[in-house]
Amino acid sequence: MFRTLALRASLFCIAFALTASAQAPLKVAVVNVQKAMADTDEIKKASAAVEAKYKKPQEDLAKLQADLQAIETQIASGKLNQNALADLQAQGQRKQRDAQRISDDLQADFDRDRQEILGGASQKMQDVITKLATEKGLDIVLDATQALFFKPALELTADATAAYNKANPAK
Repeated sequence: MFRTLALRASLFCIAFALTASAQAPLKVAVVNVQKAMADTDEIKKASAAVEAKYKKPQEDLAKLQADLQAIETQIASGKLNQNALADLQAQGQRKQRDAQRISDDLQADFDRDRQEILGGASQKMQDVITKLATEKGLDIVLDATQALFFKPALELTADATAAYNKANPAK
């Protein structure tokens, strides 16, 4: 929190100093980078592909968890003899370990895929924003999430998304 506040204050001081010393108006724009990226065709397509990729494993995990719930219900019923109870408890422990392993593997795979997608896209978005700033003659482009207030006329999020889609069509 303090770091963000200090960053904002320092950016304001730099902007003020540049304006005062240069006597030329500072051209500033704001882009919500997270929204701009999320709205790109490439990210939307990648998100749909990732969702489809993990649909079956998630369904399998849900089935395994339903099986665990059924075992817990049978154990809690109190209608089992000692042998059946021991068998169900062992089966429940195996299924619990399997569910945990599957869940951990799914999360790790998902995180890896997400990082791969976002890593490439974030560098492309940075390049697009830099090009957009150069074309518009901007001095500073700030992330909208770091600005306490800005006039809507300063926002270039939609322009950044459109420029990204043009430069990087979804394949």
